[in-house]
Amino acid sequence: MTIQVGERLPEVPLQRISDGVETVDTRALFGEGKVVIFAVPGAFTPTCSERHLPSFVEHLSQFRDKGIEVACVSVNDPFVMQAWGKSQDVPEELMMLADGNAEFTRALGLELDASGYGMGTRAKRFALYAEDGVVKQLHVEAPGEYRVSSAEHVLAQLP
Repeated sequence: MTIQVGERLPEVPLQRISDGVETVDTRALFGEGKVVIFAVPGAFTPTCSERHLPSFVEHLSQFRDKGIEVACVSVNDPFVMQAWGKSQDVPEELMMLADGNAEFTRALGLELDASGYGMGTRAKRFALYAEDGVVKQLHVEAPGEYRVSSAEHVLAQLP
């Protein structure tokens, strides 16, 4: 079942590259404060690389001015997320998080079967806004679309 507005984010591990591979708990990352988490079906894929991630890089300062952290999640390994972030000139302030086994994605109920494309289980394209670990807004794209999960759309919906 898909997570709903008003529900607490699930507590599962994600990974990122810091001084080597670091496993981080979603409760520690997102349990306090404000955060926008956006997910992409795959690093280095066309819409993700040409539009979705760049929209958040471009508008990162507007989120930060509102006291909101920003995190990108993908069902990829942390080395891919690091390489993709470097290739896209992603600032350090934008967290690039790997959900390699899709644990977070499944716990949110936002998994996508992309096996028809040789990609296995992936995340649906979405963005959510949470405060103190509780989902306040959820924007899930229809298959093949990119509208409601863009940085511009999310910024327009924020209080």
